[in-house]
Amino acid sequence: MNNVLEINNITKDYKKFKIDNISFNLPKGYIMGFIGANGAGKTTTIKLILNMIKRDSGEIKVFGLDNIREEERIKEQIGVVFDECYYLEDWTLNDVEKAVSMFYKNWNSSIYEKYLKEFNLARDKKVKDLSRGMRMKLMIAVAFSHEAKLLILDEPTSGLDPVARDEFLDILRDYIEDEEKSVIFSSHITSDIEKIADYITYINNGKIIFTGEKDEFLEKYCIIKGGKEDITESQKKEIIGLRMHSTGFEGLIELKKAVGFSSKVIIEKASLDEIMIYMNKEAM
Repeated sequence: MNNVLEINNITKDYKKFKIDNISFNLPKGYIMGFIGANGAGKTTTIKLILNMIKRDSGEIKVFGLDNIREEERIKEQIGVVFDECYYLEDWTLNDVEKAVSMFYKNWNSSIYEKYLKEFNLARDKKVKDLSRGMRMKLMIAVAFSHEAKLLILDEPTSGLDPVARDEFLDILRDYIEDEEKSVIFSSHITSDIEKIADYITYINNGKIIFTGEKDEFLEKYCIIKGGKEDITESQKKEIIGLRMHSTGFEGLIELKKAVGFSSKVIIEKASLDEIMIYMNKEAM
């Protein structure tokens, strides 16, 4: 399997916060959800991939190319969408094309026009007059117009209403349909990731907790609930983010470890959101 993105043993130390020897790969033709709480290290990792900040150690390859030595070649082939639109407020969408197209050899005006029409974006409209959802669509239109093979998205659905978020996810599904393009999608809105991602990388406090197939991650854990009499002291140590209350307990546990509990306990499927909540609670 070809990897479009390879992160190998990357470290970045800010004294008060550290990206701590992280590694993960994104296979070509798939969407990876990059999840974690705010401040977990998602944006810092993305900036390291884009060479916006320098790593202390490790290696990053994009399309098999070193992200520092081959930065220009790489950036010709990637599209980036942050949670805030980075175009000048007074620019029209014509101005956006004029400014951005000069940086890309593969810029295609007809593709830009196609997506402006598809997204109902008027060329004479100013950036400042676009809603948040329309700004996201504009950045996607720009990324598609220079034929980006990898989209790097940092919290793109944050602040969007549910309808706009769903439209955005549909755009990404269409984008990877030919299996030649890939997406890494950072978000703390785990319901979006759960809907669309093939792979998950979960970062917490600068460390990778899990990286692999989304279904494998979801199948690994479950929610366990029961009465006080249904759990032993040794079993308490097996539960992640254990919460004891007046009538019993609840928490997260690896499914394979749940088999030794009393038949009275309740086992439920865990969502991405629940897994993150319990793991963050455990880390506190």
